[in-house]
This record gives sequence, C-alpha cells and structure tokens, in this order.
Amino acid sequence: MRYFIVDDDAGIRSMLMDIIEDEGLGDIAGEAEDGAHVHAELLELHKVDVLLIDLLMPQQDGIETVRALAGRFTGKIVMISQIESKHMIGEAYSLGIEYYITKPINRLEILSVLRLVEERLRMQQSIADIQRTLQGLSGLQSGERKQPQAPDKTIATSGHFLLSEMGMIGEAGSRDLLDMLEYLELLETDEHKLSPYTFPSLKDIFQNVAQRKLGQDATAADVTKEVKAAEQRVRRAIFQTLSHVVSLGLTDYTHPKFENYASKFFDFTEIRKKMLELQNNVEPSLSQTRINTKKFVQVLYLEAKRMLH
Repeated sequence: MRYFIVDDDAGIRSMLMDIIEDEGLGDIAGEAEDGAHVHAELLELHKVDVLLIDLLMPQQDGIETVRALAGRFTGKIVMISQIESKHMIGEAYSLGIEYYITKPINRLEILSVLRLVEERLRMQQSIADIQRTLQGLSGLQSGERKQPQAPDKTIATSGHFLLSEMGMIGEAGSRDLLDMLEYLELLETDEHKLSPYTFPSLKDIFQNVAQRKLGQDATAADVTKEVKAAEQRVRRAIFQTLSHVVSLGLTDYTHPKFENYASKFFDFTEIRKKMLELQNNVEPSLSQTRINTKKFVQVLYLEAKRMLH
C-alpha cells in the first residue's frame, strides 16, 4: 500500500507517517502541505493507493482538491479534519471519500480505518483480476487477441510532476513552463536532438509559445505583450520555487527534494545566498535575485523527457 499525505500541519503529517511506518501498513509515497500541490497525474506517477487529506488548508482545501480529483484518481481517499459540521462531512462523502476522521488524531482509529481501506482495496483488486481473467478467456474463445493499452504519458505530465515536487504548481508561471515543454517537444526530431548545446534561445521559446497561445491572427504588439507577461510570470514562479526548495534544505540538508532539485535547477551561488537570507530573516527580493531562466527550462525539459523513458 502506498500513501500520500496532504496537511498544512507538518506535525500531523509526521504523526501519520509514523503510524503508517511503525505498524507496517505500507510506504509513504509523498506528502504536500496544501491541496494546490496535489493532482491526479502526481498521484498516478507516485502509484498512490490511499490519499490522506486535511479539510482546511490555506490555498486549496480538501473539498476542492477531492472535487478536482473526481473520476481521475482511482485510489481511496480518507479525509482528516477538526471540522465536525454535518454539512461538510456529508459533502465530503458525496464526493466519494472513503472515511472522515476528526482531529485530534487517535492512533487506534487511524489504524482501524486504514486497515479497513486496505481490505477494500484488496477486495476490489481481486474482483478486477477475476474480471480480467474472464475477459481473457472470452477473448480466447472468440479468437481475439487484444493487447492492453498503457496509459499515455506526455511531456506535460512529467513536467507537471516535477513542478509539483518543487512546489511550483500553484504559481501562475507553471502553465507557461508546461507550454514551453510541449513546444520544445514539437521542435525536437530524431535528426535534431535538443541538448544544452543545441537548445533554442530563450527569446525564441517565449516568442513561439506566445504565438501558439494567441494564434496566427495575433498582432506583433499582442505577441510582444504576451512574451513580456510570460517572462515575468516564469521569473516569479522560479523565484518562489527557489525559496521553497532552499527552505527544505535549510531545515534538512538531506531532504530528498533539496538533494534532487537544488543543484540541478539553480546556481549554487543563488542557493547559498538564499539560505543566508532565510537564516537572517531577510525579506526575499526578486529584483536582487539572479534568476537563470534558461537553465531552469533546459533542465526541466531534459528531466521531463528522461522520465518518459
């Protein structure tokens, strides 16, 4: 069983992880501090079986998140909250959650609920296996040979996962970056492989993405305006992501996200500078931070592409 925990309280996330790991209920596939960082593609890539999610969170609450996942996440959802409103609990159940647990967390209740969820998942899996077997036998009897189709993976899916891991999906510039990935994928062919040495200029990328977004009838002035707006959105998003990743490393140098993404996506001098700012409670400033947008886009594309293979 693989669990993903979403709660803006780090202490609650830690307690749930301890219960799951201590009792051998399964593995922790991931965690997030807000529903804005959770989406179906992320849960699919992490192969999540059970989503544990808080109701009240600052950016996107549990109800909104569960509603966005409807029909796209096939695992089970357990909602945990201090809210005991019958209306809210009823709405949560109507959206398809499996159980609603009220805080403060009771270890025995958590164990009981998660074991029931595990039992239901195993039962569903057994039924699905039987159905596949019967379908296979039916196909053999009729002489058919159907090949199972693997779910499609796209560069945008991989990019979405990476941006979510770095805490960027809530930022406006994340959509621009995903558009860039799709453009770069179209640009690349078997004869023309993109690498840091053959990458198009940042100006060309922004220009072409803006043209694709606005359509061929857009005026040069409209394209220029969109390019400038997109550049600002992307810069702000990268700046916020740098702050997020560095804050993880400041707390724990061995944090997997800090180790995986800090040096890959950002310049070491800026990482060190941002750490000193956070340590000294200096108000972060975008204008005083060197944002290497081209490096970020290059690494994002190459990493997203690598995940597809």
